[in-house]
Formats: sequence, structure tokens, C-alpha cells
Amino acid sequence: MPELPELQGFEGKAEYVKVPARSQSLDATDVSTLVASILKDVKLHGDAAVRQYSAKFDGIALDRFEVTQAERLSAVDRLDRQTRADTEFAIDNVRRFAEAQLSTILPLDIEPLPGLHLGHRVIPIEKVGAYVPGGRFPLLSAPIMTIVPGKVAGCDEVVACLPPNADKAMVAGCHLSGADRIFLIGGAQAVAAMAYGTESVPQVHKIMGPGNAFVNEAKRQVFGPVGIDQLAGPSEIFVVADATGDPGLIATDLLGQAEHDVRTRVGLITTDRALAEATMREVDRQLETLATAKVARESWRDYGEIVVCSDEEAMIVYSDHVAAEHLQVHTADSHGFAARLRNYGSLFIGENASVVYSDKNVGTNHTLPTMGAGRYTGGLWVGSYVKIATYQWLEPQAIRQVAPPAVRQSHAEGLEGHEKAAAIRLNRLEMVGPN
Repeated sequence: MPELPELQGFEGKAEYVKVPARSQSLDATDVSTLVASILKDVKLHGDAAVRQYSAKFDGIALDRFEVTQAERLSAVDRLDRQTRADTEFAIDNVRRFAEAQLSTILPLDIEPLPGLHLGHRVIPIEKVGAYVPGGRFPLLSAPIMTIVPGKVAGCDEVVACLPPNADKAMVAGCHLSGADRIFLIGGAQAVAAMAYGTESVPQVHKIMGPGNAFVNEAKRQVFGPVGIDQLAGPSEIFVVADATGDPGLIATDLLGQAEHDVRTRVGLITTDRALAEATMREVDRQLETLATAKVARESWRDYGEIVVCSDEEAMIVYSDHVAAEHLQVHTADSHGFAARLRNYGSLFIGENASVVYSDKNVGTNHTLPTMGAGRYTGGLWVGSYVKIATYQWLEPQAIRQVAPPAVRQSHAEGLEGHEKAAAIRLNRLEMVGPN
């Protein structure tokens, strides 16, 4: 049986009611080796290697990878009226939120000492790649979340890659979201094509978007020459609840994420044993009629957990340790309790705020940190598509203040070149005189 973590202020204050049967950690050696081979082939052989791996892994051999303008418009025309309206509703909400976020990222220009000018610029990344997963289901919101913020940020070119067997509605979503170019390439070969460039695919400067273990590993291996947003593991949802929680609602939300993948991690952290046991029963009951029960049941069996804590403080300690991708708060004072939480990908305050709304269309991004990464980072946002680059310029009076300590410090460090670079400007000023 897995042991609850040894955390300060947590000892002896919680116990499992439902124990996860498996750990999410796995031996990725085989994945790493295969991905390294794919990356090397694409780097050396470009389109030919991409074509080879698309045929091998997707069962599709394409003469060209880029979706033409006519094919893009055809995909949009094939959307039924309501699906298109719903897609555009989501795009508008994501755009509005991204624009509001961007308005908070301001240029800076200060003069901390007379004549010393420091600042930073907010610079859109020139070219970004958006990996759009095909997945078990056509996730129509996926292209919106990775493409729209890039267009709002002002990136010159947003390149989208999605598996060649993805639903045509996904192509339509890429087009409506504003992708400059769309390529039917999936998996690690898509990451390689965007990272290194091929005859068809332009090289980008940063790659965004979630994917399977191969996509994730490819992003990890190409990081350095190109940037990445984050490394995303299987989806996660945890609910923190007190005795006011509704077991039927909680079970519904847990299963709503469990159906994503058999490795989805779902959990309840509560101070009320009766709620914990009632939620267990509700999950079992709802699985009997859930259309996606085959996936959700395996996810719940292997990675589902319910922890009963002795008090609210212990509940907060455990939740912050988990740092769940999606964290729902179902407590009597949900806003007050939420303000005490620190580590999560995105927070859903009160029982009306379901993960599904964020997943689909309210405007916040659904590409979020998993596997505990919420302890040090947030999710994908418009700020992921810009650089904050500093600058400085000095007037003579500033040189007179900063040069002497810079000379002394460089001398103390034994860096003669630094010392001379600091001194030469001061010496020139002294030769000119006080003006």
C-alpha cells in the first residue's frame, strides 16, 4: 500500500480511504531511446523521415504535410452550425482573457540613480509551434488553447501540427483560432520537424501544447535550441471538500477527468469520512452507466485516491503537496479556503466551477502543470509567448557612480578584462572634465 507523504505538520493527520493501486512514475527508457532516434532522423533527413514515421505510426503516407487554404476552408465549411458557433464562443473567451492578461505585462523604464536608465521590453516570440493532440476524442478546444494566446501576444508566425488522422474539425479549429500554417504531422516527428525545420516545416523558436509520452519526451530532448512551455503528464483532478460537499457532484467531476486516459490521476481530499465513503459509492454507481467507463474505471482503479484529513490545515498541506493540475474547492467558505492554497495548476472555487468549463470555453487555458509541477509554475498563458528582455543606458553622471565599485569588484575577482572595461569609460570622462 502506498504511504502518505511525510510532510511537516501532516504526520498522523490523514489516512487513505481509497488507495491508488499504481504510481504514475514509469520506466521511460524505451520511450527515450525511440524518441532520440526519431529526432536524429528528422534532423538529418527532414521531410523524408517525417513521411516514414507518419506511415509507421499513423498508417498514413502523405505526399505533402501542409493543409492548403482551400482544405482549411473546406474543414470549416464541414462544421455544423452549432459546433462552429460553440468553437467561436470559446475562441472569443480565450482571446478576451489573453488580451486582459497581456495588458498586465507592461514595459519598464526607470532611473534608479541619476543618469542610470534601466528597463525591459515585452517582445513577442517570432515563431512558435503549437502541437495539437489528436487523442482518443476530437478535443475541439485543444487548438484554441495553444494558438489563440500566440496570436494575441503578437507572434509573427504560429505553426500548428496535428496528427494526420485527427478529426477534420480539429483542422477547422486551428484555422478559426488563427494558425498561420497547419501541418498534418503528429507525434515525436512533429516536435522534431518544428524544432529543427524541414523542407516543408519552418523551424520555430518555442513549442507549446500537450501530447502523449512520445511528444512529451521529444519536447524534453529538443529543449535548449528551442524553448518549450512545459512537460505535461497525464491529466489530474483533485477536489478538496468538507462535510458540505456533494458526493454525487464530486464523483461526476472526478469521472469527467478520468475518462481522458487510463493514467489520469483523480482524487478527493476531505475532512469528512462520511463524504469520502459516499463519494466512493457514487463513483461505482456512475461507472455503471458512463459511456466512457472502460477508460474511466481503469483510471479510477489504478490512480484514484481518497484521503481523509483530521482538519483543514492537514487538508491544505496535502493538497499543496499534490499540486494538482485541476483543483476544485467544495467547502463552506470556498473563497476563504481557496485563498489559503498555494500549489495547483488552475483553481476552481465553489461547486459551480467545474473543470469542464475551463477545459472547453470560459477563457482560462487548459494546458496546465502536472506531476507536482504546480509547486513551481503555472499553466500556459499569453505570457508564455513573449520575452521580457532588459536594457540599460548610462549618462556620464551614472558612470561616475557605478564605474569605481565595478573596477574594485573586478580587481578583487581577478578579472582584469572586466576591470579595464569598467575603468576606460571613467578615464575618458576624467580626461574630458567634470562636464
